[in-house]
Amino acid sequence: MDGGVAAAAGFVAAGVACGIKRDGRLDLALLHCPGGAVAAGVFTRNEVVAAPVVLARGRVPARDVRAVVINSGCANACTGGAGMAAAEAVVAAVATALGCAPEQVLPASTGVIGDPLPVKRLTAGLPAVVAGLGASGATAFADAILTTDTRRKEAAVEVELAGGRVRIGGCCKGSGMIHPNMATMLAVVTTDAQLDPATCQTLLSTVVATTFNRISVDGDTSTNDTLYLLASGSSGVAVSGEEDLVRLAAGLARVCGSLALQIVADGEGATKLATVQVTGGRDGLQVERVAAAICRSPLVKTALFGQDANWGRIVAAAGAVGAGITPETTRLWLDDLLLFAEGVGTGAGRSPAAAAAMHAHDLTLRLDLGQGEACATYWTCDLSFDYVRINAEYRT
Repeated sequence: MDGGVAAAAGFVAAGVACGIKRDGRLDLALLHCPGGAVAAGVFTRNEVVAAPVVLARGRVPARDVRAVVINSGCANACTGGAGMAAAEAVVAAVATALGCAPEQVLPASTGVIGDPLPVKRLTAGLPAVVAGLGASGATAFADAILTTDTRRKEAAVEVELAGGRVRIGGCCKGSGMIHPNMATMLAVVTTDAQLDPATCQTLLSTVVATTFNRISVDGDTSTNDTLYLLASGSSGVAVSGEEDLVRLAAGLARVCGSLALQIVADGEGATKLATVQVTGGRDGLQVERVAAAICRSPLVKTALFGQDANWGRIVAAAGAVGAGITPETTRLWLDDLLLFAEGVGTGAGRSPAAAAAMHAHDLTLRLDLGQGEACATYWTCDLSFDYVRINAEYRT
């Protein structure tokens, strides 16, 4: 279904330009839940943490959140006490504008690290963003959180529970500095299901582990990674019983999975979307470590860009992580083409079939470790000339 953060009942959104970005693009986003929402959050595990993350960590899970305010163009990270004061000032101004308490407002920021947050510009933009609040404002909200992204990223689904139908919708931003450990990644997901704070947090943490935490663009984890889940309860449908929880989790995974893949597909300068499947592992930790190592390898990613089925780089990346793989039992496929088995290449890596597979936008690398039943799927993109150009010019 169509929709983003306002697809679920009980939410309105807006986005405006308040002058943080030099090119006049939208840079101030506001999500409002007039009736209040249960909220949960997951955040970056980088030890260098932005001020809005510090502030938000103390506010979720929560029972009565009224708003999420996000600015793009300035990360408000590594800004010291002044940065914390700035984040608190913006949250307080939003609370005043909406008639709620500052503790009911969740912040997030994205952009250049080290620049002071322009509080006056943000607060000057509040009347316009509040006036623009509406269900149709979800698109502007999604646009206002972007930085180096080339497109907005939204997803929404309907889920049938025992008591009726509920909606889940959301949007995200992310293109570079993407290697989450909770990608710069911000996401807001909403639902009109009735949830308590503990269940909301458990659902979010569980789903993140198999969606946003399994993507990599460049191997760097941001100071600002933030993902919120807000539940308005406006559908009147309660989550009752294990079957409802399973269905709601599956719907949330569909939304988060779609958003995560949209981030990888829009990776800075990306021309390829690669699905990396590691199977036959002893346990989940082993296959996850191997898959993550392949996804963050610059040599693998440049081979993808060069459309070169260089299986040696993939096998080397898998072995370098120290997860206890055995070359003689390991096999590697590019789509359906076996490239490596019994410790040696099969010769297929230089075949016309391999060349054709590498020229496709979407491709799958599958590594079977031959040691057990555990499996994991991760996603990554290539590393191109444009990635270097975009990041070399980021502050110029």
